[in-house]
Order: sequence, then structure tokens, then C-alpha cells
Amino acid sequence: MTTYSPEVECSMQKFYESLSEKDRRRYAAVEAAKLGHGGKAYVARLFGCDPDTVAAGEIDIDRLPDEEAPGRVRKKGRSKES
Repeated sequence: MTTYSPEVECSMQKFYESLSEKDRRRYAAVEAAKLGHGGKAYVARLFGCDPDTVAAGEIDIDRLPDEEAPGRVRKKGRSKES
């Protein structure tokens, strides 16, 4: 299994810490999937979370809605010509 450099790991950890709990699970799951076999354990150690948290993120991702922009955070903007 490939691992990330210490510099990349540090950036990933900072980004992970900035996320909500739900988004942390999902991010951990995506990173683990990219790494393949052993990725879940590596990512769990890297982020200091339980491997079950990574597994929960996988389930979250599988259940994501198919709609384009569910629960938008920002309102759709108006054109400047309006």
C-alpha cells in the first residue's frame, strides 16, 4: 500500500480537523478508498479515528442523493443584468 509523504499527511490532517463530523467520515472514506487494501487502517491512524468511523463514511457516501445540489448552502445568485 502506498502512503503519503509527511507534508501531505500534515495537510490532510489540518483539512480533516476543519470539517464537520459527517464530512470527516466521508473524507476519511474517500481517502481510504483511494489507497485500497490497508487504506482504512492507515487513514484511521492518520486521522486518529476508529476504522468503524471510516466504514460509516463509506455508508454515508453510498447513500448520497442523486440530485445536483441538495441542501445548498448558498442561495443561487442573480445575474448582474437583473
